[in-house]
Amino acid sequence: MSQAILSLNAGSSSIKFAIHDVADLGSGRRLAHGQIEGIGSTPHFVARDADGALLTEHRWPAGSRLAHEALLTPLLGWISSRLGTESLVAVGHRIVHGGATYAQPLLLTDAIVTDLARFIPLAPLHQPHNLAAVRAMRKLWPGVPQVGCFDTAFHHSIERTVTRLALPRRYAAEGIRRYGFHGLSYAYLAGRLRELEPALASGRVIAAHLGNGASLCAMHDGHSVDTTMGFTALDGLMMGTRCGSIDPGALLYLQQQYAMSAPELEHMLYHDSGLLGVSGISNDMRTLLASDDPHAREAVDLFVFRIAREAGALASSLGGVDGLVFSAGIGEHAPAIRAAVCARLAWLGIRFDAAANAADARVISTPDSRVQVRVIGTDEEVIIARQARAVVSPAPPREPLS
Repeated sequence: MSQAILSLNAGSSSIKFAIHDVADLGSGRRLAHGQIEGIGSTPHFVARDADGALLTEHRWPAGSRLAHEALLTPLLGWISSRLGTESLVAVGHRIVHGGATYAQPLLLTDAIVTDLARFIPLAPLHQPHNLAAVRAMRKLWPGVPQVGCFDTAFHHSIERTVTRLALPRRYAAEGIRRYGFHGLSYAYLAGRLRELEPALASGRVIAAHLGNGASLCAMHDGHSVDTTMGFTALDGLMMGTRCGSIDPGALLYLQQQYAMSAPELEHMLYHDSGLLGVSGISNDMRTLLASDDPHAREAVDLFVFRIAREAGALASSLGGVDGLVFSAGIGEHAPAIRAAVCARLAWLGIRFDAAANAADARVISTPDSRVQVRVIGTDEEVIIARQARAVVSPAPPREPLS
């Protein structure tokens, strides 16, 4: 039986997973993938093969409120029956926040998991659930190495000046600074772009991870130079339910004039804002694009405006732009959003191919465009698997040069 690595991305309402053959990580092809969705309401576990065909599923009764250990048990049982108990060599976990300390993937010990809990206030939507999955897996399969792969790590190449917030210096010493997120996605995009277009990958590229969570990253030669998210994953672009960048004076006003407590304000900023808050309809871009409601149109227009404005700022950080890459759910599957963003960024020298965009082509700029515009599907799970393998099976040292 071949050796495999399980990648886990645990969130508040779902746990996404993928299983990769260790010997075939270069191709990125999955042995299986799926998710446990509906956590907190009606949990549903489903696994599919590489082509999307259903392999197995399990449903819990409606209203089941289960801990991660109970939710992961059917998945691990199915993996054992399908691959064998000795085939899994590691479990890789997406850990959203690694702070300034964790810049590389590493084995997760009890002490490290405890230390990572101090970042929960910086990533309240993600970190608690990431760590809950780690604790559950360490209990269910104690003999299998658990590897943490950090969303913030890719941005450790950003210069110190770019990470600073203009607050009294004592707060910077406590770790209050810009970090950046979606790093696993950007690491994949940087590597994939190097495979597809090496010359472009070595240049100045803005990558747009546009989903329910959204951000941009300015990359030069595949390394992060600047990004829109900062101290938390609340910053930067307008998102599905998150507001993105906002005047801090507005937050003070809400607290003072509406007597909003910190928990109430946090809930509004993370759960009731963004596309949902502006439209009053939905946080799903597909729903908004199909709607005739003017509020839906306003939410879409604001989303596009914020992307274009932030892209302009990142162009300044890069000193110019050679490429623009769209990725993630909206970036990959919403031609109307790509067209609107490119129209606003025409001043950068983008010449847009409307027919290629409508056909979901991989390159949606014309041959004479000064900026090449691409659509690349992201794959955070294969990056997690590759990083986990590097930790548990490091490459042998090179022979010395003679």
